[in-house]
Amino acid sequence: MNTPIKLVLLFLSLATARPAKRSTNYLFTPHAKAVAGICTVIQSDTSLCCKTLKPVPTDDPIELIRSLAVAAETSVKQSVTFLSEIKPKHKSNLLATTVINSCEKNLNYALEDFTDLWKAMGKNVTTLAYNYFTCKKELMSIMGYHSTCLDDIEDKNLLKEVDLGIGLGKNLSSNSFDVFNNLNTIFKTFGIKVKLNEDDTSPRPPPLSDYYY
Repeated sequence: MNTPIKLVLLFLSLATARPAKRSTNYLFTPHAKAVAGICTVIQSDTSLCCKTLKPVPTDDPIELIRSLAVAAETSVKQSVTFLSEIKPKHKSNLLATTVINSCEKNLNYALEDFTDLWKAMGKNVTTLAYNYFTCKKELMSIMGYHSTCLDDIEDKNLLKEVDLGIGLGKNLSSNSFDVFNNLNTIFKTFGIKVKLNEDDTSPRPPPLSDYYY
């Protein structure tokens, strides 16, 4: 085969060849930057926050913030399941059974507070901003239930066992609170202009006069 024909065939094979895939460094993607912009406000270890948000398929900071709270709620549900599963193991120990039941009750209260959190949080940034104080209060309450649960356990071995089972929920609710506590910083990072309220927007009972005719 003469040289010109060889060159034409070589050119055609190169033109029709599939381009090699470029390796994308995740750290420089918009998603990684969005996750970092949220997780850098965590006051302790940011790795749990980043690990939680990395699989969430959106760059929208509001949806990522919501996903962190969803993960916390899911972990609290798993914690309640864990406690119910270890009950039979400790049924002969009255004190252990009592603290496990107490812990389970506290975490169920936390789940009730998650319901209130979603009502206050709303579906968009405006609602979230207006109910900012209430959201923080609900998350603080959820954190409190976790802490009370563990504070009630004096047996070191039982404490270690329970802490291992509910620790993820505790850490995620703590991370969620840190994120909510620093929403102004996050919004500035993403150029979202919003004024967060500093007043309690949770529903209040009617005045006493409403109960009299």
